[in-house]
Amino acid sequence: MIYLDNAATSWPKPDCVISAMTQCLKEYCANPGRGSHGLSSAAGLAVSRAREKVAEFFNIKDPLRLCFTKNATEALNTAIYGVLKPHDHVIATGMEHNSVLRPLKTLERDRKISLTLLKGNRFGEIDLGELAQSFRPETRLVVSTLSSNVNGIMMPIAEIGEMARSRGALFLVDASQGAGSVLIDVESMNIDLLAFPGHKGLMGPQGTGGLYVGPDVDIKPLMQGGTGSNSELIYQPEYLPDLIESGTLNTPGIVGLASAIDFIRETGIDNIGKHRHRLVERLHEGISRLEGITVYSRPEKGKNSGIVAFNFDWADSNEIAYILDKKYNIAVRAGLHCAPAAHATLGTLRRGAVRISPGWFNTMDEIEYVIKTIEEISRQKNLQFV
Repeated sequence: MIYLDNAATSWPKPDCVISAMTQCLKEYCANPGRGSHGLSSAAGLAVSRAREKVAEFFNIKDPLRLCFTKNATEALNTAIYGVLKPHDHVIATGMEHNSVLRPLKTLERDRKISLTLLKGNRFGEIDLGELAQSFRPETRLVVSTLSSNVNGIMMPIAEIGEMARSRGALFLVDASQGAGSVLIDVESMNIDLLAFPGHKGLMGPQGTGGLYVGPDVDIKPLMQGGTGSNSELIYQPEYLPDLIESGTLNTPGIVGLASAIDFIRETGIDNIGKHRHRLVERLHEGISRLEGITVYSRPEKGKNSGIVAFNFDWADSNEIAYILDKKYNIAVRAGLHCAPAAHATLGTLRRGAVRISPGWFNTMDEIEYVIKTIEEISRQKNLQFV
């Protein structure tokens, strides 16, 4: 199989990730911070070291402000429900994932907040002038995806962060797409809250992720429970990361994520980004010239985190994905990608889009094969051949 669904979950994982997780499971996978015996201490030390590695990767000065979660969805919900108060105003882009849209729209429906969505141009790129005009005295939070999970379009994160900071609003970034191939610096980008998954561009295992909480952010936990600390207290500890991290952590997963960070550092995040860009650029070039195809992604470097989204004018996106899988053994993603607002912006809400997302382990030969395959399908204009 040619695997091109890395925007959902990167695959395969680096060998070092598998080895590190296996070693953890075999040798020291006890509860971190829940006991004084050797195995618990070893697990706790591994989590602590992982926290430091991930924090350094995003230029987080205090590792204790990095809280591990099971995915970006949990991190985003923790951030949104944790910082917003009644009558707050929120600004978000029109390219957000449902992990952002659903909690925000729920709060808006329940008349707890007011919400402004920035639609953007035909690729979803927002107008910074429109953003500036959207601020109100009660604007509490600005939310932006680093990169759209539908078409890969990059947002001007540093500029948005500077604008939010100058107006006294918090800035939450959803780094689900781009983390691992795009450099993220919470300091220079004025990011107050950073949510990320471990299983996508960071090349770690599923069930891992995290939330960075800036030093000036007052946040309430989404969950409360055992933390292994201050167990005599009836209330949740008020310090990070314990405030956010209730329950047993995914120790082998966190160890795997730390190993994945090592792999990215050794490989070079610039090298990974350049490789993905070469594949995306060639793929975009190869299929955009075909008759009857509409491409919704931009190919320019710095404008795309690693996705090419397209449709045949005469076919449903799910049919094309099915054909690519069953006849050509190519794994892609089709449909609405849990981001209906983004599809409304792109004009694809009715039938979704075919999404091809290369990763570090894909080759140019694979991309050439995909181009030839799509060209073959375009000539037939008939899906009744499987």
